[in-house]
Amino acid sequence: MRGKLVLEDGSVFNGFLIGDSAFGEVVFNTGMEGYQDILTDPSYCTQIVALTYPLVGNYGVNHKFNQSKRPLCSALICAELCTQPSGSECEDTLQNYLDHYKIPCFTGVDTRALTIKLRSSGTMKGGLFPVDTPQAEIDRVLKQKLNPNVVSIATCDEQYVLNGDSDGLKVAVYDFGIKRNILDSLVVRGARVIVMPASTSAEECLALEPDLIFLSNGPGDPADLPAITDQIKILIGKKPIFGICLGHQLIARALGAKTFKLKFGHRGVNQPVKFLDNNRCYITSQNHGFAVDEKSLDNVPLDITCVSLNDGTIEGLKHHSLPVESVQFHPEASPGPNDCAFMFDRLFVRADG
Repeated sequence: MRGKLVLEDGSVFNGFLIGDSAFGEVVFNTGMEGYQDILTDPSYCTQIVALTYPLVGNYGVNHKFNQSKRPLCSALICAELCTQPSGSECEDTLQNYLDHYKIPCFTGVDTRALTIKLRSSGTMKGGLFPVDTPQAEIDRVLKQKLNPNVVSIATCDEQYVLNGDSDGLKVAVYDFGIKRNILDSLVVRGARVIVMPASTSAEECLALEPDLIFLSNGPGDPADLPAITDQIKILIGKKPIFGICLGHQLIARALGAKTFKLKFGHRGVNQPVKFLDNNRCYITSQNHGFAVDEKSLDNVPLDITCVSLNDGTIEGLKHHSLPVESVQFHPEASPGPNDCAFMFDRLFVRADG
């Protein structure tokens, strides 16, 4: 049916709506492929995701590529939705996949114009509606506040163990909305992985006697998670800690730094990051809307290890003396495809040493 995307500043984009209405923060991703990974990345929880690549769904879907049990985004926006995919591992069409999980799709829209709008004005709330929706209903929906605790939606319900028979490193993982590829990257290196809900206390974590504590990626604003930050403060100095994305931001806040919201975020598989120790650049996969404020690092025991070559924001941190390190990007999803996988190898050597 005919539909429209209405942004909170009143901007309207017309297209075709497949499924129900939707509400959320509207963001864009610049990747040329990986739409299933994007849909099932819990970091997109409750967001409306617009893909800048014009044709989506051309190689279909396969459930083995899911990064979580199901998509958690509010809706998908694309210029053209392919209904006759071709791929060696194709199980079904993207449209059937979205229908199965009741994820609305807005297609036939000018995604270039939408992306330019979000880049110039910044990400903002938006809603997908049938074209004849009364303005009063649209206004009511757009006045809603975004959920401040999306981590509670994205995290696991209870603790579970992967590779439980392994005699390798015991890794306690805080699940703030973790991607499956991160867990696979730990398991393939022989770790015994204990995945814990985001609400797990520091005492419960330390009682597991882990060799390493891993803080995962996840959705939302790290400033909305003071209770989790307080638990990380207790853990620092007790065990080696490594964080990715949201985990990176929470480590910084636990040590006294501040975070801020980026104008339109970093979302895509083509984000250049410079490592300061060897002056090398790697193309990374990223999905985040917040960053650590460099100006807040004065008197904070953290050194910057990596920076974004697009906007200069912090992409990596390391504690002055303790075994605490973090990165903003996703080393498990290297577009190369193995460019930054060395970070997991280095992490295991340090934790084992």
